[in-house]
Amino acid sequence: MERGALCQLTVGLELDEITSEKEIISREQGDSKASGASDVILYKIDVPANRYDLLCLEGLVRGLQVFKNKLEAPRYTRVSPIDGEVQRLIITKETIAVRPHAVAAVLRNITFTKERYDSFIELQEKLHQNICRKRSLVAIGTHDLDTISGPFTYTAKPPGDISFKPLNQTKEYTATQLMSLYKTDSHLRHYLHIIEDKPVYPIIYDSNGVVLSMPPIINGDHSKISLTTKNVFIECTAMDVTKAKIVLDVMVTMFSQYCSRPFTVEEAEVVYPDGKTCIYPELAYRKEKLSGEFINRKVGISEPTEKIAQLLTRMCLLSQPTGAGDEIEVEIPPTRPDVIHACDIMEDAAVAYGFNNITRTTPRTYTVANQFPINKLTELLRQDLAAAGFTEALNFALCSQEDIADKLSKKISDTRAVHISNPKTAEFQVARTTLLPGLLKTVAANRKMPLPLKLFEISDVVLKDESKDVGARNSRRFCAVYYNKSPGFEVIHGLLDRTMQLLEVKPAREQGYHIQAADDSTFFPGRCAEIFVYGKSVGRLGVLHPDVIGRFELSMPCSALEMDIEPFLGHTAEALLTHDVPMRETIKHISSRQDKSYVEGFVASQADAAVFDAIRSTPPQTLQHLLRWYNHIKSFQMDRARLPATKTQFVLLNACPSSDHASDEDIDLFGSEDEAESAETARIKEQRLAEYAAKKSKKPALIAKSSILLDVKPWDDETDMSKLEECVRSVRMDGLLWGQSKLLPVGYGIKKLQIACVVEDDKVGTDMLEEAITAFEEHVQSVDVAAFNKI
Repeated sequence: MERGALCQLTVGLELDEITSEKEIISREQGDSKASGASDVILYKIDVPANRYDLLCLEGLVRGLQVFKNKLEAPRYTRVSPIDGEVQRLIITKETIAVRPHAVAAVLRNITFTKERYDSFIELQEKLHQNICRKRSLVAIGTHDLDTISGPFTYTAKPPGDISFKPLNQTKEYTATQLMSLYKTDSHLRHYLHIIEDKPVYPIIYDSNGVVLSMPPIINGDHSKISLTTKNVFIECTAMDVTKAKIVLDVMVTMFSQYCSRPFTVEEAEVVYPDGKTCIYPELAYRKEKLSGEFINRKVGISEPTEKIAQLLTRMCLLSQPTGAGDEIEVEIPPTRPDVIHACDIMEDAAVAYGFNNITRTTPRTYTVANQFPINKLTELLRQDLAAAGFTEALNFALCSQEDIADKLSKKISDTRAVHISNPKTAEFQVARTTLLPGLLKTVAANRKMPLPLKLFEISDVVLKDESKDVGARNSRRFCAVYYNKSPGFEVIHGLLDRTMQLLEVKPAREQGYHIQAADDSTFFPGRCAEIFVYGKSVGRLGVLHPDVIGRFELSMPCSALEMDIEPFLGHTAEALLTHDVPMRETIKHISSRQDKSYVEGFVASQADAAVFDAIRSTPPQTLQHLLRWYNHIKSFQMDRARLPATKTQFVLLNACPSSDHASDEDIDLFGSEDEAESAETARIKEQRLAEYAAKKSKKPALIAKSSILLDVKPWDDETDMSKLEECVRSVRMDGLLWGQSKLLPVGYGIKKLQIACVVEDDKVGTDMLEEAITAFEEHVQSVDVAAFNKI
């Protein structure tokens, strides 16, 4: 393929760089090291992360040829062995404790060359780093089938009972010895943590007791493949069977073209501990139907159904019109696990059409963006809660199962939690179902700060909901905690009353809010109440149980409040927290016409001028949309007579009283009739203000400070944490004071450094700290702000 043609391809690929081996070495190591290196042109191409079929040269070339209509997409077929004897992989129950799943297949009569062999090994490594998540989810093993005999047994044994000669070694080692041997290996040491703390290690034997592999660490030397290998047995052991199926399908589809019968894969049988049998690889094709109108509308084009089907076929998605209107039937091959939804098919059509070929169009309508009511209400509540003396905290949306269940004295099955299928660490296993653990962690991280600690958070939790198409929904919650030497239940109760006052919900059993005693294992018996609003339960408050407090490493009483704020969206959020009656009525009127920019449409009119006159003062900054409208209408004051007349009579309810009747605010009950006395009073007032200003100017300016808790994470479990802490504390800045620190487990034997510091806000920022700490690249992987509080 010519260089210019490659640069112009529009198949979702991006040409990153055109270089050579000599140029790379010269750039990285100098010209002296580059002498003798190859001048052959190398193309560096960026491949989408979910296109596993493009990770090797075979798949990339095949995809480009299909796209350029030089080749039809091949049909992959699973076949039975010619001799009728299917290779079997038997899984024992011992593997449940370490790596419970496995799949297998055979590439029969394959022909390797040096280039094909290198590509085969390289694809394994790329899959290990990508979908396999560095072998933690899936590990691939490839073996010369002619050197071993089935059936094969996948089991797990204590490390002292495992002994074999690993790949490229000259003698046998026990599994324990291998773990010590590979701790210094630059490649394999990164995978040891996956099983080193397990009581048993996974191992695969053949019928003669020969070790094939000890996944996910190393294969056996006996069954290693070479250029002369003709039959390849591929096994994938996994924590996630779906990922294992995808990896196996990618491996066999990419290299089955080199078999004597191209694009055919010999099946293998996997027997599970319960006796269940499965045949792999699945090589499943599935069909989806969607309309051409859907693709045209979403992409912004206008193409006939036949043309869209041709575009999708060029993307290896065999498509054809069904004849029922503009319906298109699309077949998804086993090489495209990235195609999950109709939008993925639409995206492929856009890629094949060419994004640069899509005509730019101007939107047919102009609209003014509106903030979501729930976010509007959240912002308004935040300001008033802060004014009540509480400090806002922001915590991670993911947490551990222990945080939302065990630590709160609840069962994980009762939490309706959404579980993360492949959590990176033990700290991020589920989506939080309550805000309380995050706030208690923040209190624990700041427990050495002056008491009382008063924190709040308004954010989303995630709950399972079968009625939703994704099986879950977000719910906006408000949570507050009070931590002091005494429980302070009256403080939390007062905060609830203040919140209800802001939301204009009166204390009443039927037409307002009330609390009643409730039992909850998270709270102290007899010190818990349920919150009801208009007869519906919205949350709970009370004094936390001592066991719960202790599990979060706290030693003093704590009261908490958590409630759902979504039920309060029955009115416009801005109107609820606005006590200016004309302004509130204006908001209600405008919010009822969300598709309009002005009171009566898309053009300012006399109706806008009338509303403007009814509002007594400039709206506050919190009502940003109303303020923007107010300032805009204010700019018409010189030419307001030219504004179009109103289409209908617009009347504000409860408008301002007329000027003929003075309000009570205009009556000065303490006014003096003696003008001389008023002048003397004014003079004394000015004198006292001047004395106060002079006295205040002599006081030192208050220095704004903040307390920051940082999480400093190392690269791996071999990082010297003492040296890492020494590097962190070596950071010196004016206005920075380091505090206490401790090591916390992250997972797989890795620990992170949690260290506190106090900074002067005008001199030190979090960005400066992160930049200074991450400069120690040999020790520090990342820096996160765990807690941030004003002092």
